[in-house]
Amino acid sequence: MQSNTRRMLFGMAAGFAVVSILPAQAQEPFRIGVILPMTGPFASTGREIAAAIKLYVDQKGSSVAGRKIEVLLKDDAGSAETAKRVAQEMIVNDKVSALAGMGLTPIAFAVAPIATKAQIPLVVMAAATSAIIKSSPFVLRTSYTTAQVTYPIAAWAAKQGVKRPISIVSDYGPGVDAENAFKASFEQNGGKVLAALRVPLMNPDFSPFLQRVADDGADAVYAFMPSGAGAVFMKQFTERGLDKKGVRLIVEGGVTDDDILNQMGDAALGVISGYHYSAAHNSPINKTFVEAFKKANPGMRPNFMAVGGWDGMEVLYRALTKTEGKGDGAKLVEAAKGMSFESPRGTVTIDPQSREIVQNVYMRKVERVDGELYNVEFETIANAKDPSN
Repeated sequence: MQSNTRRMLFGMAAGFAVVSILPAQAQEPFRIGVILPMTGPFASTGREIAAAIKLYVDQKGSSVAGRKIEVLLKDDAGSAETAKRVAQEMIVNDKVSALAGMGLTPIAFAVAPIATKAQIPLVVMAAATSAIIKSSPFVLRTSYTTAQVTYPIAAWAAKQGVKRPISIVSDYGPGVDAENAFKASFEQNGGKVLAALRVPLMNPDFSPFLQRVADDGADAVYAFMPSGAGAVFMKQFTERGLDKKGVRLIVEGGVTDDDILNQMGDAALGVISGYHYSAAHNSPINKTFVEAFKKANPGMRPNFMAVGGWDGMEVLYRALTKTEGKGDGAKLVEAAKGMSFESPRGTVTIDPQSREIVQNVYMRKVERVDGELYNVEFETIANAKDPSN
């Protein structure tokens, strides 16, 4: 391009580009630097969030309080070191006023000190480890935390008469969070977890762990693992006939991820999960969101990552409106505290003390609806908070 008054929004890694032509004397744009895994094993996370951000800007407009909005998307390929470098480049070279994305916990931890030094908001749209919020006073979260959804799941299981559960989680940060949260909540509700089993994250073989479930006489399994591994886990669970032996399968909602749920087939039918978002959430705003998302992205269905991206943009737009377009980092964070609005997932609030998201957690059951598999909500735990805040 010949002129530096022209910028490309959303790099080609996202599969789209929008060009904004700015008058030479226009007020400096409000630039949002989005860092996501657009390639590599976690590319589905980046794809969902990037699609939701683009849809948001397309629908809500690219100007807020007199400021032109520019979104710059860069690929971290799932690498914390790459994310650090990209964040620094965005701040120094691109003059971004906010950072967003953070598809994985290590990336959020790596970028948080950079946001602190630059004194700009860091909107975590995906990563779910509780401690991230404490890593910088500039972090705002619009995703969820593992403990936030797991505490209600365990409490629900105890109330449903589960007596002898075993937890099976992938052996990495969020999995350990899930294991600890399930045990703490279940035991607070009067039960006892028979065993807490951790499965290698890479190349997992669930056979010995499922055999342990049978040998120990567990009456339920609580499972947490990445969605791709979750499909294998559910298949092996049914192949071993544990469902027919009366063992109840209760999972964290990422296991029955909307993005790949249809690919899981009949093994997923009837699985109970708890989560903060389902594409089947029955509200007018969500029906509109899902319809628009699917129309803009043929072959895709919005999942929990997409809604985290959508709501992250909502928080930034509202904060910028509240500060009358000033864009000062500390003032934007302050403006976001206590913010409450209707999201496709239901009403959400940014806690004024912790900057953590407060939201409903829904118990769901996988059912076939109009020929497709969906997580159909049947119970709501309102205004769930992260238990550590």
